[in-house]
Amino acid sequence: MFESELERTISAMKMTPMIGSEEYVKQLSIAERLHGMVDKENPPGVSKETMITVGANLLGIILILKHEYAGNFISSKALGFVIRAR
Repeated sequence: MFESELERTISAMKMTPMIGSEEYVKQLSIAERLHGMVDKENPPGVSKETMITVGANLLGIILILKHEYAGNFISSKALGFVIRAR
């Protein structure tokens, strides 16, 4: 919803003949507020560090399970290598 209003405001700014005019400044302030609202509406995704940590933990768990499946049971000390959630 905010994105369509932002696009409409920017297209109206392009139609304004004078860049320094009062109407252009008013539309610019509206566009800035709408842009801020769009940023708040779309939060950032998961960071790369988090994805790497999750992937490394899953790989470690899979390796431990494969090792146990082969008949080599692991003591409880091996599970210390898996990072726990905070």
